[in-house]
Amino acid sequence: MNEKTFKKISIVIPAYNEAKTIRKLVERIFQVKFPIEFELIIVDDHSADRTHRIVKILETRHLENKIRLFRNEINQGKGYCIQRGIQNASGDIIVVQDADFEYDPNEIPKLLKPIIQHQADVVYGSRFLEAKRPAGMAFPNYIANRFLTLITNILFGTKLTDMETCYKVVRADLIKEIKLETKRFDFEPEITAKLAKKGSRIIELPISYHGRSASEGKKIRAKDFFIALKVLLQNRISR
Repeated sequence: MNEKTFKKISIVIPAYNEAKTIRKLVERIFQVKFPIEFELIIVDDHSADRTHRIVKILETRHLENKIRLFRNEINQGKGYCIQRGIQNASGDIIVVQDADFEYDPNEIPKLLKPIIQHQADVVYGSRFLEAKRPAGMAFPNYIANRFLTLITNILFGTKLTDMETCYKVVRADLIKEIKLETKRFDFEPEITAKLAKKGSRIIELPISYHGRSASEGKKIRAKDFFIALKVLLQNRISR
């Protein structure tokens, strides 16, 4: 059987009130040397700041049509934004990139390599493979992440160290076959559970991480832990 040739990457960026970081992030991405063509799909979740306006300016500057901007009419949540980005992606590989600059786009080529070389269907960038607790990660978030990852491994037979990582790189044909239903931060456990249930080849590679605090714009809440746990359990018992 002939192996698929990957020709284009779609980098999906959900953004909500990220005027402080979005310009720098986009400019950094355009400095990265990708092995194949790429596009940016930025989904603005009805930001109250200048996020949308800044991206519109960046969109007009890059006349090669590498930036595609979508704006939600009302705030829908991170998961919804990622789903919308995936639906509109034209690439063979989907990369999820947060807009807050906690994750460095220079890591993306490394994460793409196993998929391009047909060694994996999915690659997660793990913050824990080279650091017990990454700099900037609050202790409660660290404990919650480790516990949810452990539960994921028990329920779905995976061998992950960082289920909640933003950096998820997936074959586009695979992720577009999956019906995603969650709209907010519960996207991470849902996509992981459904990829695992499909028998996807998931591997992890180490990445750097520069966490930010709630005062700097961190949006995840304590109750998101319980929502994530519920999503994992629901996906385990569902067909």
